[in-house]
Amino acid sequence: MIVPTIGRVMWYWPSKEERQDQPRPAIVTWVWEDNMVNLVVFDQGGIPSGMGSVPIVQEGSPHIVGDSPYVEWMPYQIGQAKKNEGTA
Repeated sequence: MIVPTIGRVMWYWPSKEERQDQPRPAIVTWVWEDNMVNLVVFDQGGIPSGMGSVPIVQEGSPHIVGDSPYVEWMPYQIGQAKKNEGTA
């Protein structure tokens, strides 16, 4: 599990009806817990909007991909976290 921190970049997926083939970039602005954050999300034109209490879908999270909006880590971040496991 990757623990979110303020300022990290994540991939935001809107509700199922609004999803397209690419995620939207998002910056963490507040951490509620390890699996729930507030974000600034940028649309295709780069226009920001705030999103509150967005669940993180990741290994060890109680949240899963469904019809509601969610956020996830980028593949590179997941790879780096796995690479660094046990090197503390």
